[in-house]
Amino acid sequence: MQRDYVSLLLRIGVAFAFIYPAVSAFFTPLSWIGFFPPFVSDAIGDETTLTYALHLFGILEIAIALWILAGRRIFIPSAIATVILFVIVISNITLLDILFRDIPIMLMSMALALMSRSEKPLA
Repeated sequence: MQRDYVSLLLRIGVAFAFIYPAVSAFFTPLSWIGFFPPFVSDAIGDETTLTYALHLFGILEIAIALWILAGRRIFIPSAIATVILFVIVISNITLLDILFRDIPIMLMSMALALMSRSEKPLA
């Protein structure tokens, strides 16, 4: 029973960390475009295309967050969230003063994935 509450709290925390930037980027994309790594923004080029890419990434973030909140087959979205956060931190390592919070969130999603792997499958 206690494990259910721990899982719920972790799921809410990770989901919020994915939903907030996606929604915020929809309303103020220029505040978020700067978080694209230089190699991505150089490859994409113009601001309009970067905004579209940001919104597409936001859709992915919201889908992952909703899947995590649903709590079904949690390993897959938690593992994806872990990889996304790892890539964000590594590709923006010079912004660690801002992104340091992503490391605990990454570890939360990793904990969810590991917790789900130890659960017995439903019969």
